[in-house]
Amino acid sequence: MTQAYTENKLIQFIYGECDILERLEIKDAIENDTFLKDSYLSLLDAYRMFPKVKFSPSSKTIDNVLKYSIKPCEAEC
Repeated sequence: MTQAYTENKLIQFIYGECDILERLEIKDAIENDTFLKDSYLSLLDAYRMFPKVKFSPSSKTIDNVLKYSIKPCEAEC
């Protein structure tokens, strides 16, 4: 059975958000369909161009949040 994969499915594949069976099916489809492979490579290039995001707050930000969280408690206590 041939499956028509959307760009959303390819993006999920790139981000590793597919289950193992889906990953194997998409990988096989990419290898056997040149149009799908071109779409995949185009999306992969765009993904690699995204800046890498750092999800860790700075220590100054953590200190500010902790200081703020202590103040309301002191007023109530």
